[in-house]
Amino acid sequence: YAEVIGYGSSADAFHMAAPHEEGRGAVDAMNMALRKARAYGVEPANLDYINAHGTATQLNDKGETLAIKQVLGEHAYNVKISSTKSMTGHLLAGAGAIETIVCAKVISTNKIPPTINLHNPDPMCDLNYTPLTAVEADVKVALSNSFGFGGHNACIMLRRLPND
Repeated sequence: YAEVIGYGSSADAFHMAAPHEEGRGAVDAMNMALRKARAYGVEPANLDYINAHGTATQLNDKGETLAIKQVLGEHAYNVKISSTKSMTGHLLAGAGAIETIVCAKVISTNKIPPTINLHNPDPMCDLNYTPLTAVEADVKVALSNSFGFGGHNACIMLRRLPND
């Protein structure tokens, strides 16, 4: 389906249950994954899809949105984003693995899963979120964000296999 081309992890240790308001740890983890992806010729502007950590909490969603903007700049508004936690619930330790599999399937099927029940997005969360129904898009590069309790942050970047 896809190959791993980058990963990043950080620990911001800001609060046991709340993310850093400016998304510092998330920024660090995403930047690490993107730096490693450059070895494969992939630049931030090549990113097509993000499976957001997206817990539907104000602190997390605003912080993640801000972090994505800091990392991608204007390209952040072009990337398709959804949160599959809206369908699976928060799988805690299993979330990162399942959401990485989702990214591989998005790359292989070119179908972006929806963020169900996203009827009224917070105005602070103003990126290209995919609400309510799946959409088709040409996805060659995807990023999965997982930000856990205690400030543990992990991101993994995948791309379509070169000959697919």
